[in-house]
Amino acid sequence: MKTKTLVTSDKTRWLMFGRDPDKDQQIIDTNQYMIMAGGKALLLDPGGIELFAPMLAAVLREVPLAALEDLFASHQDPDIISSLGLWDQALPEARLHAPWLWEGFIRHFGMNHIDYRPIPDEGGVIKVGGVEVQAIPAHYLHSSGNFHIYDPHAKVLMSGDVGAALEAVNAPLFVDDFTAHTSKMKMFHQRWMPSNRAKQDWIDRVRKLDIELMAPQHGRVFKGDDVKRFLDWFEALEVGVAIAR
Repeated sequence: MKTKTLVTSDKTRWLMFGRDPDKDQQIIDTNQYMIMAGGKALLLDPGGIELFAPMLAAVLREVPLAALEDLFASHQDPDIISSLGLWDQALPEARLHAPWLWEGFIRHFGMNHIDYRPIPDEGGVIKVGGVEVQAIPAHYLHSSGNFHIYDPHAKVLMSGDVGAALEAVNAPLFVDDFTAHTSKMKMFHQRWMPSNRAKQDWIDRVRKLDIELMAPQHGRVFKGDDVKRFLDWFEALEVGVAIAR
């Protein structure tokens, strides 16, 4: 499991975990992120059960376990949060911030100790060491209850499956040729994103944010002008294509 510092602001530090060369090749590669602030940490989309051991080892190289008080799940998919039962044993005093809609489903992954903090449809804030980050609604992209995390201090949007691409574990960390990269994203977004209306709602919301880095759950991170390029590309893309017309 590789660890990379994405950005450090005056209040927060962002780490990315992923590109694990030891994972089973049949398991989709995922990016996990952690925000550190005020001596505390928030782990975003901590990953599937098969990643728990390398993720725990990677986290412990960065912070003591006692500092990790909060987890976030953008939605209910197993590659997002099926490791919950093991984190529940490692972090019995922690809090899980996740969509209210998915609580009854997410608890199937195992949750006897961690405190479920439901996020309402309109979003809200999560505090990390006294520093606030924002839960941004991203409903139907692709999950019916879905959120992204925006850090206005570091100007980072953790965008979940939006912006995702299926990459090799040795792929570069950042998008370096946006036009070429679109071929890695097109099918994923057309098939997994079901609603053009929901897509446009998210784009309108996100265009109002000051974003320097957009960090998806799969594939490369978008930086600088490539964030706007992605929004323009996604806006023009027809999604939900599996439905016969």
